[in-house]
Amino acid sequence: MTPERTEERTGPGTDGAGFVTAEVPEGVELSAGGAAVWSPSITPPIGVELTEAQALACAFRILARDGFSENIAGHITWATADNSSMLVNPWGLWWEEITASDICRVDLEARVLEGRWDVTPAVHIHTELHRRRPEARVVVHNHPYHATALAAMGMVPEFLHQTSAMFDGELGFVSEYGGEIDSAELGADLAERIGDASVVFLANHGVIITAPTIEEATYKSASLDRQCRLMYDVLVSGRAATTVPPVVRPAMKASLLERGTEVYWAGAVRRIIREHPELLE
Repeated sequence: MTPERTEERTGPGTDGAGFVTAEVPEGVELSAGGAAVWSPSITPPIGVELTEAQALACAFRILARDGFSENIAGHITWATADNSSMLVNPWGLWWEEITASDICRVDLEARVLEGRWDVTPAVHIHTELHRRRPEARVVVHNHPYHATALAAMGMVPEFLHQTSAMFDGELGFVSEYGGEIDSAELGADLAERIGDASVVFLANHGVIITAPTIEEATYKSASLDRQCRLMYDVLVSGRAATTVPPVVRPAMKASLLERGTEVYWAGAVRRIIREHPELLE
């Protein structure tokens, strides 16, 4: 379900702040974007080989540091290639304290196969998305403050900055809040309402981001939170704002995802390991 968009509108809670789509000057040649235009010959490595559990622990710590998580809430799941099981965080640990040895493995029925902790039945939000969309191997869900505020107002972020182009054609909105999801049936209903959107705002709840890799999922989640903060600040200012022209978004999206994903991940992982080396244990 995708929220309605208009070329110019007024945001709630503002003093007439409107969003107007900018125009590209006539005759300007547009970049095709992406790796086909330019790709680096070498990039700085992480410096250590990570297991999947270690990489997932890094993702939790990175997003927690960026303010994406709400205390004990939220999950990240990482499904196997055959979609038979998935790695997930346990119930009771905050994202900022998770280590590799805390990571659990569950099957599509949310039964714990590996790990020393329990997993909340709310993980059915993830199991049913993986079941419906096996290409979405990583699913991120939490309640980041500014994204949740926009969702409560029935809004998704406008394309206010070039980085927001990575979400071009991927935004969705679920306007009905049905309470806690604690069964496969309720998870399947939410997955049906989400459809094919990969960046979904849930009214009165939070956000869900899906991606084929842990690197892209983490990059998109961190970037989404920043774009929502930007949107929130624009609304609070009450000033009119222009949005990125639709015609340039696909090329910018290609450049961000094809060139930026791996180097974002490597840099974020280097930093979080330097700050919290114990997360690899």
